[in-house]
Amino acid sequence: RGRAPGRPKPAPVPPGDRATYSWTEGLTSGMSLASLLVMHNDLRRFSTSAFPAELRQGAWSEVLEQVLLANAPVAHALPALDGHVVSCRSSLGSVFAVLASSPQVLLPHAANTRRYGQAVLVLALLSGSGLAIDGGQTLALAAGDILLLDPAQAWRIELNTEFRAVVVRLESASFVLRLVRTGVQELDKLATAGGVGAVCLNLVRSVADELGSLGLHELPPVEATLTELLVACLSQRGDRTPAEDTTSVQLGHLRRVCRAIESRLGDAGLNIDDIGRQEDLSPRYIQKLFKSSDTTFGEYLKARRLERCRLDLINPALAHFSISELCFRWGFNDAANFSRAFTARFGQSPRACRAQPPRDVAEQQRRGRPTGTPRRVPAAREPAAEARRSPFAHLLGDHARYAQALALTPKRAAPPAGAADASMPSHYYIPVSDKTVHWGWFGRSIRPVVSVRSGDIVTLETLTQHAGDDRERMLDGDAGAESVFRWTPEGKAVDRRGAGPMDASICGRGAGEGFGVHICTGPVHVHGAEPGDVLEIRILDILPRTSCHPKHHGRLFGSNAAAWWGFHYSDMLTEPKQREVVTIYEVETTTDKPVARAVYNYRWTPQTDPYGVRHDTIDYPGVVVDEASVQKQYGVLAKAEVPVRPHFGVLAVAPREAGPVDSIPPAYFGGNLDNWRAGKGTRLFLPVSVPGALFSAGDPHASQGDSELCGTAIECSLTGVFQLVLHKRATLLAQDSYLAELNHPFLETPDEWVLQGFSYPNYLAELGPQAQTQVYKKSSMDAAMRDAFRKARHYLMKAHGLSEDEAISLLSVAVDFGITQVVDGNIGVHAVIRKAVFPGDDGAMP
Repeated sequence: RGRAPGRPKPAPVPPGDRATYSWTEGLTSGMSLASLLVMHNDLRRFSTSAFPAELRQGAWSEVLEQVLLANAPVAHALPALDGHVVSCRSSLGSVFAVLASSPQVLLPHAANTRRYGQAVLVLALLSGSGLAIDGGQTLALAAGDILLLDPAQAWRIELNTEFRAVVVRLESASFVLRLVRTGVQELDKLATAGGVGAVCLNLVRSVADELGSLGLHELPPVEATLTELLVACLSQRGDRTPAEDTTSVQLGHLRRVCRAIESRLGDAGLNIDDIGRQEDLSPRYIQKLFKSSDTTFGEYLKARRLERCRLDLINPALAHFSISELCFRWGFNDAANFSRAFTARFGQSPRACRAQPPRDVAEQQRRGRPTGTPRRVPAAREPAAEARRSPFAHLLGDHARYAQALALTPKRAAPPAGAADASMPSHYYIPVSDKTVHWGWFGRSIRPVVSVRSGDIVTLETLTQHAGDDRERMLDGDAGAESVFRWTPEGKAVDRRGAGPMDASICGRGAGEGFGVHICTGPVHVHGAEPGDVLEIRILDILPRTSCHPKHHGRLFGSNAAAWWGFHYSDMLTEPKQREVVTIYEVETTTDKPVARAVYNYRWTPQTDPYGVRHDTIDYPGVVVDEASVQKQYGVLAKAEVPVRPHFGVLAVAPREAGPVDSIPPAYFGGNLDNWRAGKGTRLFLPVSVPGALFSAGDPHASQGDSELCGTAIECSLTGVFQLVLHKRATLLAQDSYLAELNHPFLETPDEWVLQGFSYPNYLAELGPQAQTQVYKKSSMDAAMRDAFRKARHYLMKAHGLSEDEAISLLSVAVDFGITQVVDGNIGVHAVIRKAVFPGDDGAMP
């Protein structure tokens, strides 16, 4: 499995210094990425985060080569070479790719001039900005711009910001390339503000959103449409000479004629006069167009009919049709004449073609005729004669290939549904209130509540967003909690709850729409923190926030919600099968081994918030449950005692992306990790992405199992004591530390190192403008497991000096992979490496 039939087994990687072998040798058993692409036709997802720093450039270069590009880094760009790609090769050989990357310079690949004579590059910038430079011409690029590039020419695309772009290597597009090469300007930037250019841009954006789910046989219709739109855009430019305008008009006429012929191939009486009347063109003019393409109308018509017959003959679904029926279907009147013409064209009889169909239909689509068919070798042309050759020379063949692909493409079925002295740190205390929290979202624009220096200690009070599930036990009398939850018909103390629109224009739930639910205390600004640095969060202590109600004073309570977003929700046994159940727990804090015991539970009933909005489900945070509206069931889980392991579900620095970011899906900045190992005595390392780091904590838990299956843990309010230690990038590089290239959360407990994998390590970059919606739809356990594996492999190789073979063996025999959570949109899988495996080796941790 994983090797094509007949392919020799790759040679083993020779022993030696790990840094000397290429990334393809180390990570694909000797096969290059180009070979993998040929075998598998696409590259659904690629991320440089899967590779150690010294191998990223080589991997990225091989990916770019598939779209005829090379790159050069932008000086001092951070993060350094952080790139993500989704790519797919069509059955016609074109390559569609979505690039999301840190700043860099894109260049034509050095081998383009001798390898790809008839391809054209389409580059659509979806976000970011930069410059396009070709000779003395410089164009400013902004989001929404589309460039057409000749891969054989010298140009330079400088993208000086993080960017997201679609790059299409459009094969067999000689007519588009002709228009590009005959333009007055060296750089072709399409007008996308309106008209056909805007349609073209919308098509490219749709491709970017769906490329990960498109197959190689589904891309040709997109390819054909994109080509048509590009021709229309280029033909409408006003910067061409009259002669060039005439050529563009003729190209358009010939394409119209080809489309008309394709739609009437089954008409046995079709002739040039019929097409002329249909397209309002004279037969003489049509013959002139075909003569410019080195053929005639009659020859082209017969060739297209023969090709359609061949495709039907090799289609198993049409095996019940006789050969005669198929030839009559496509306009032939005489089976004997058809057989002779078919044999002359394809080198085998219709009967032989049906008996031994091509092994690889996709390959035949690209080549246009069966393997072994003799080809007419054109006479050599002098360079001057080639330059004078008609621009129509390749158009007919190109059109035939697109029409063929459109005919064969299966239709998609609808889916089923100055640092301070560390020895004498300053200590800051941040009480929780409506002035010190942000609810349900992260953002680089949130104003810090305090500014500290590296090594300082910060005590943060944190609240659970589920305190309203039992107002008496978890809210009443607690001034800080009441200030945050305060909500009357006149207003809310904390209005935004989530990253959605403030006017609740999507679902009507409330400001922020509940697209993010966690109450986060902070952020804390760390002096001197810059992008590329690493912030170490030492969890020194976790303290309970007990009830302030006179009946329950000094006792600690928490809530567990089996909610609609839980893994179980569509897999219930008893009626009503879709129900939400809240269980209130009391946490025993005075014993040697604290435990939590259930007090009662109740089914969620529709609740109406102070603004009059009805909430049939738990869909907006901070809605206080009306005790009179629910029926409490006492005595539940009477035999169960849950061991307590307090931790913080949310530990985050600010993401680098602009705008509010949903607090639910975790990512490279930390966030809603929901890993119960982040408790007292542990250290969490997070990559800094914005000046000051902007650290926040929230989502406190009394206990949680791996997976957080039903939707939440035992959510209870806690206070955390944190020491914040800044590690400067320059120092880490000088130490050759594993942390120098950290781009994800890394957790160290007294006994373990924990690598946190996600379905999408950086979903905000990979999934584009709709990332905060798409991540909930596209996450998978398999992707999260693969990310955890890659991060653990990288850690073992970098921090402990293992070879890749050594690391992989150890991952299987000594490392525990577990499901962190399945309910946070971006599914999590963690790898736990016990320190006992490396006695005396601290993994080069500071």
